[in-house]
Amino acid sequence: MDLTSSHATATMTHRTPIATSAANRDRFRFDLLAEDKRTWARRGRLHTVRGVVETPAFMPVGTQATVKTLHPDEVRSTGAQIILANAYHLMLRPGADLIRDAGGLHRFMGWDGPILTDSGGFQVFSLAATNKVTEEGVTFTSHIDGSRWTMTPESVIDLQLTFGSDIMMQLDHVLGLPAERSAITDATERSSRWLERAIRALDQVQPGESSAVLFGIQQGGMEPDLRREHAQRLARMDVVGCAVGGLSVGEPKPVMAAMLEDTTPYLPREKPRYLMGVGSPEDLWHGVARGIDMFDCVLPTRAARNAALFTDDGRVQISNASWRQAHRPIDEHCDCRACTQFTAAYLHHLFRTREVLGLRLASEHNLRFLARVMQRIRDATVDGSFAEAGDAFLDRYQAARGQESVSMPNRSVLAAADRAVR
Repeated sequence: MDLTSSHATATMTHRTPIATSAANRDRFRFDLLAEDKRTWARRGRLHTVRGVVETPAFMPVGTQATVKTLHPDEVRSTGAQIILANAYHLMLRPGADLIRDAGGLHRFMGWDGPILTDSGGFQVFSLAATNKVTEEGVTFTSHIDGSRWTMTPESVIDLQLTFGSDIMMQLDHVLGLPAERSAITDATERSSRWLERAIRALDQVQPGESSAVLFGIQQGGMEPDLRREHAQRLARMDVVGCAVGGLSVGEPKPVMAAMLEDTTPYLPREKPRYLMGVGSPEDLWHGVARGIDMFDCVLPTRAARNAALFTDDGRVQISNASWRQAHRPIDEHCDCRACTQFTAAYLHHLFRTREVLGLRLASEHNLRFLARVMQRIRDATVDGSFAEAGDAFLDRYQAARGQESVSMPNRSVLAAADRAVR
């Protein structure tokens, strides 16, 4: 499997960064290598002690220390360079002590590349039966056994250090939307205060040889001015990367695009930007066009387990009867094992008979599809064809029903935003 475009990657290796930032005595570094002239698309590189991540990048989600149905070697074979695990789920089961005793999360799950751990803030507010937010933190009921737990900005840092995470996320106050503006303002400001506490906690407890770094999270609901203000505040904070939270939570696609346009111009150019919870192919193009470097989402593997496979024409439902006699690959241009060793008819058979192999091959295919999309995005950003490549992809790809279309960002709007920032 050709995991990357070797010629393009080799060429970029020797390119002088146009902006850079580093932390932990250069054990973590982000190099910005190229910027598209017509959009906000960027090409960069994350350097960690466990490997290099070419950006823009999609991170497969291994919520409970596994990317569902796949062996770590299979995840790596798709082209994945970094994965995400979730602090909330791992705290509840199997527990931080067990992971520490196993030698850390990497050894426990058999993944030797970088790992980003989400703080669990979203899960607390979406899964916990009851939760109570105070300035100290959040107390909640486990969705597993009803036990009571408390997470604070400091305890979440301790938890992720115990895991041995490469990139840690702050605890933020995630608010269900729609909500009153006053509630959104309150949650956004609390997220900033919690980040300040997380930074202090990391400074006090981080072991001298630790390579872990901290990303802050920008919030602001669907309020453009709050998004801008919080992005500016986050830009002044002592974090190595900036995440955009609270999007892809059911809002129309044009609203998400608008919120990104009200956010990324105010985030530091030299630091990586991470859009949380986004992973549909079309949204990757739109996110990169608006300045995003990193993405994660359960969508590709969850869709795969439900027989939905990505192709250049959109998602196909392989369990439908129309695939029964399809003695050809799902995607003739894909180099994953599902496409190079098996036919669509065979995958249809696996799903109709509920064979586990179908889930595995479909998951591998969807992750490989996204890795190929990200490579296409990286190459197009470098050679100056990003806007054309994006338009060509989006013109062909049929998004899921009910999704409003989004256009590539308007150059005059981007220029005006850039002038406003300066």
